[in-house]
Amino acid sequence: MITKSTFEFLSDLKENNTREWFQGNKNRYEKAKGEIEGFLSKLIPELSKLDPAIGAPEVKDCMFRIYKDVRFSKDKSPYKTNFGAFVGKGGRKTTQPGYYVHFEPGQSFIAGGIYMPPPDVLKLMRNEIYFNATEFRKIIESKEFRMYFGKLDEFDKMKKAPREYPADFPDLDLLMYRSIIVSKNVNDEVVHSPKYLEYVLEVSKAMLPMHAFLARAINNQ
Repeated sequence: MITKSTFEFLSDLKENNTREWFQGNKNRYEKAKGEIEGFLSKLIPELSKLDPAIGAPEVKDCMFRIYKDVRFSKDKSPYKTNFGAFVGKGGRKTTQPGYYVHFEPGQSFIAGGIYMPPPDVLKLMRNEIYFNATEFRKIIESKEFRMYFGKLDEFDKMKKAPREYPADFPDLDLLMYRSIIVSKNVNDEVVHSPKYLEYVLEVSKAMLPMHAFLARAINNQ
């Protein structure tokens, strides 16, 4: 269970994002991190049962570090103010579809799909959509999909379709995504609920048809 003390730590870190404060509150960080790790240690085996394709990645390979890479960022605050983990085959660095859980006061969410894939993987995804557009549209317009996610996330959708596909292709809009991902926002009360793990699995189950489509695109070249 994710307690309020973990979110209180993240809120305080947001207000005091310095190395000095962090070092003085290292024990709080370790406690919060341990709580997230404990949650993931229960979640990952259940996700593996739900979607055997992800295998059995270890918690340490799925969880993102709290330390920021500030080399190319205008914001030089040294720490992220959230905990996150991507559960996929081999862990967070995979190019296979997977499941993401984000813990942040007032901004938690559950997500999944393939985020910003390399060009060769993106090409495979687009080709699969091009040749099976009706099947893919049926997945993302299904009742269950819309109930949980509404639609695909469009944060990095192109303004124009890739030139290598016919301009008169009727489903050209589906080829304009650079990432194929979905997300479901979750309020703090739900995150702190003892049934939150069950809810993550419920939302993740709704991603399965999309993940199967994407996995086929990547693995059955």
